[in-house]
Amino acid sequence: MKQIARLTLLAALAGSALATELPQPQYNVVSLQAEARREVQNDLALATLYVEFSDANAAVLSDKLNRSAADALKVAKGYPTVKSATGNNSVYPVYNNKNKADGWRGRAEIRLESADFKALAELVGKLQNTLQLDGVSFGVSAAAREKVETELIDEAVKAFRSRADVVKKSIGGKSYKLVNISVNTSGNYPQPVPRQRLFAAKAMMADAAPPPMEGGDSQVVVGVAGSIQIE
Repeated sequence: MKQIARLTLLAALAGSALATELPQPQYNVVSLQAEARREVQNDLALATLYVEFSDANAAVLSDKLNRSAADALKVAKGYPTVKSATGNNSVYPVYNNKNKADGWRGRAEIRLESADFKALAELVGKLQNTLQLDGVSFGVSAAAREKVETELIDEAVKAFRSRADVVKKSIGGKSYKLVNISVNTSGNYPQPVPRQRLFAAKAMMADAAPPPMEGGDSQVVVGVAGSIQIE
């Protein structure tokens, strides 16, 4: 009998522990989301320039590409407010109409980034004597975006609470409590900038005219999503 009583007590304790561990059902839980957004002036410009050559010898071609990119980066060093770096560099075979390799073609890129639009435009114009401009794009710098996002978090949370109040009143609740909430600050959507493709003849002696640098605006978005329980 003692053994049976002990087993019964253990079973009761186990059942009580299991009941405690099981999540309690929640009622009147509503999921909501809200966001705050702001147009921010782009303060960062990025430009990509490239050069393309063809040659019967892959090694000679690579040397041409590397020298051209190195020369361009040397010029870029004269502009301390512009960051410069190499981009994609590729060499690939060229096939004739008989589908046989008939030489090589390659491309080398350099990428420029700056908050100094005037200096960047001047440098691009100078480099266009030997390189071609593939495109210019604009965006919001990390520091500026972080500052705006921090301000928008408060606005987004207030918008979330405002919607929560509307839902509470709509279903006749007296109050609500926050079940969970998440904040998404990754919403930075640059406005599309028309692709600029400008070509410069190698024989030009003077620098090409600097390309226009109208940065435009980007939209920074902060979203808030969560659940509330109406009481």
